[in-house]
Amino acid sequence: MTSHGRQTEPPGVVLVTGASRFLGGFLVTRLAQNPDIERVIAVDTQSPTKDMHRRMGRAEFVLADIRNPLIGKVIRNMNVDTVVHASAVTKAPKSGARAAMKDMNVIGAMQLFAVCQKAPSVRKVVLRSSSVVYGSSAKDPAKFTEEMSARRRPTGAFARDMIEIEGYLRGLARRRSDIDTTILRLAPTVGNRLPGSVSNYLTSPLVPNVLGRDARLQLLHEEDALGALECATLGGPPGTYNVAGDGIVMMTQAVRRAGGLSVPMPYGLFRNVGHALVGSVMKSFTKEELDYFHFGCGLDTRRMREELGFEPRWTTKEALDDFARGIGMSRLVKSEWVDKAESMLLSALGERTEVR
Repeated sequence: MTSHGRQTEPPGVVLVTGASRFLGGFLVTRLAQNPDIERVIAVDTQSPTKDMHRRMGRAEFVLADIRNPLIGKVIRNMNVDTVVHASAVTKAPKSGARAAMKDMNVIGAMQLFAVCQKAPSVRKVVLRSSSVVYGSSAKDPAKFTEEMSARRRPTGAFARDMIEIEGYLRGLARRRSDIDTTILRLAPTVGNRLPGSVSNYLTSPLVPNVLGRDARLQLLHEEDALGALECATLGGPPGTYNVAGDGIVMMTQAVRRAGGLSVPMPYGLFRNVGHALVGSVMKSFTKEELDYFHFGCGLDTRRMREELGFEPRWTTKEALDDFARGIGMSRLVKSEWVDKAESMLLSALGERTEVR
């Protein structure tokens, strides 16, 4: 799925899934403000907040599940020509766990793309994917290009789902060559309105990190994530694109810039002792998120600039600094926190030694 420099026509009727969440909702808001777009349809399984609904302006909100046949009627009856699929969930819902997550993500995407295939009006599909498809391991290259795949098959549920969903979209492109398909593999996003794993991790004053490792982070400002989706929707060429800010920040450097203090520990203690330091948020991190904190991931973004024509406003460092400013993380690390971390770590190390 390469672009060959082809530019598509601007959309007439756009449908956006995941419209009650930050990226989908604010994309709908931007598209609704564009006078060149005839109609914007926002779809989600839950209603947006009153504030988000107000921001959406002239956009039409449809309460619907993409696994339900209703979505087919919406696309056909409203002559949708552009579909932006941004509703994949990164974590399992509280009820139903992994099976429910896979059903929402993979089955939902399959059914949405099947509807697109049958709808003669559809000529473009944009997928918000993620750099998790590359995994995070000690064997990774300095930068992944779009042609590369994970060096070790990712074990995390979200990563596996996104790999499958991308595959189904490529299948749609083969069956309907007249439909332009665009995949945006977004780097981990930081921002004050879009809570992400890196933002949550760096919010703690004491941040656990793996002893002997300093993960290489390449991040994306939430506004740039939104800008890339808008660019791809409005006429960017089809293809697969890595989307990230320029530059790399080492994990220890990121912690310092966010006003925290790194607490190095063996990987075997990373989650348990880390939970005591960071709090309950540590338990919520998925396998792919923990791998990212361990190894990081670098992305080659030349295709994003040269073919998609998108230029991020924030570098990785600038995105991180903007996030830190936004939540007032100019805190001082108190000495009692450091003492607590040190005693916990020594105690945990002692227990491990006794077991051996």
